[in-house]
Amino acid sequence: MPDLAAPTAPTSAAATAEPVRVERNERRLRGVRAGRTVVDTTASRFVWEHSAFPAWYVPVEDVHGELVDNGTTFESSRRGTGTVFDLRLDDTTIRDAGWRHLDSPVEELRGLARLEWNALDAWFEEDVEVFVHPRDPYVRVDVLPSSRHVRILVDGEVVADSRRPRILFETGLPPRFYLPKTDVRMELLTPTARATACPYKGWASYWSLTVGDRIHADIAWSYRTPLPESAGIGGLVCFYDERVDVEVDGQVRPRPVTEFA
Repeated sequence: MPDLAAPTAPTSAAATAEPVRVERNERRLRGVRAGRTVVDTTASRFVWEHSAFPAWYVPVEDVHGELVDNGTTFESSRRGTGTVFDLRLDDTTIRDAGWRHLDSPVEELRGLARLEWNALDAWFEEDVEVFVHPRDPYVRVDVLPSSRHVRILVDGEVVADSRRPRILFETGLPPRFYLPKTDVRMELLTPTARATACPYKGWASYWSLTVGDRIHADIAWSYRTPLPESAGIGGLVCFYDERVDVEVDGQVRPRPVTEFA
């Protein structure tokens, strides 16, 4: 399914006052900029700044560059004052590259640095590149072939009918039914400019659907070349269950209530 974009700004002071969740990351973590390894650590931490997914915080000594305080600060109700830094790499300076919580009420954060995702060119867990944002260690994605009979209806009209769906199960989210294009009325779909990215599935492109005189914008998507763990959905079409009627083996499923509703 489409995904939340990675945040580009610190959590505001209005965040919940619940204790910040911090866990050790047992995987080797590396970050690269212009072919140079800037971060290389086996002692990073997962820090849940919000509920969607964790951030990576790394020991300052494992950042191979100079962290220069640029005078910008922000307040987090749970993590304390954040001091923003530029990252100096020889003759290159990356502005607003990240921040530190030098006097955090969470003692474990005081010796760590949080780098913005786009400050570096690539990130790796062990030798596997990670895209978009850090992956939650408690999220699992399974793509299962199925023989269940799936029909997609919009405004009472059948727009897809398949007995060979691939069902994607993702922790904490409703199942998604991915269907072969030959089982979808593609003549009703028009490609759009919308695109989203997911660290588990890859990059999705979208279609709008026209039924009668009504256009349903960006209602379906596909991952043409998904990441390896989601290879089973490659080239298949999925509809927002929140915006269509999904009938499985003759039973209409309740529309899920999510941020995409």
